[in-house]
Amino acid sequence: MRRHFLSWLGGSALGATLGGLPSLALAQKSARTLTVGIVPQQSASELARLWIPVLGALSERSRLALRFATAPDIPAFEKRMAAGAYDVAYMNPYHYSVFAQKPGYVAFAKEKGRRLRGLVVVRKDSAIKDMKELAGQQIAFPAPASFAATVLVRAEFERTGVPIKPVFVKSHESVYLNVVQRQFEAGGGITRTLEGMEPAVRNELRVLWQTKDYTPHAFAAHPRVAAADLQALKSAMFTADSDPRARSGLEGLGFKGFDPAQDAEWNDVRALGIDTLAALLRE
Repeated sequence: MRRHFLSWLGGSALGATLGGLPSLALAQKSARTLTVGIVPQQSASELARLWIPVLGALSERSRLALRFATAPDIPAFEKRMAAGAYDVAYMNPYHYSVFAQKPGYVAFAKEKGRRLRGLVVVRKDSAIKDMKELAGQQIAFPAPASFAATVLVRAEFERTGVPIKPVFVKSHESVYLNVVQRQFEAGGGITRTLEGMEPAVRNELRVLWQTKDYTPHAFAAHPRVAAADLQALKSAMFTADSDPRARSGLEGLGFKGFDPAQDAEWNDVRALGIDTLAALLRE
């Protein structure tokens, strides 16, 4: 039953209202609901396992019912973002640079103490020592518009004149599993999702190369979110690391907490002039 429920979260439905879970004190009908969309870097079941405890603690602190939501894969998440399906969303920096324009999401928070780097991983026992040795190989990537794991890594291959054959496997988790299982010689990822993999997978991988660092994923709100509700959520997030229950959930995510953020902090990403996503969303 639990497995079925969690897969449903990332499939036809958007998510589950945390206010309805018995462990929370938000069952009262008056609690306002915000749908929180999480970019599917991992499977829906794994995302639910990691994020629902955090959103539950934030629900209690903010007196809002925070509804966990995701999508079956990153391209589906992008289409839902374009349609404004989520009240609040956790998205990669490139997604934010696009969806801040339309439908107008506004960043208000980011992960505390984190900068974002793209990685190229190979098996720990791989003979590959240099990116140039991957010429002509199929390389696993999460999705075409995954900022650090795909866009930045592919840009490095192009900059150095190393031809590769990109294959998109839907999530960071799938990249790492496919490389460990020898389906691909290498794959693109990021530090946080690699660190979050179970040791049996993570310990079989080696970082071959990494990008420079950038402003990390954004927490951003749709313009329809009421100012009072957004302020309540901000207050809950920015003090979450002082709450034992919330801190436990954050540790599961590999987060130290949340920091306030402003739109201009993602200008480092805008300066790259990436226009990959516009064409993909028209397909």
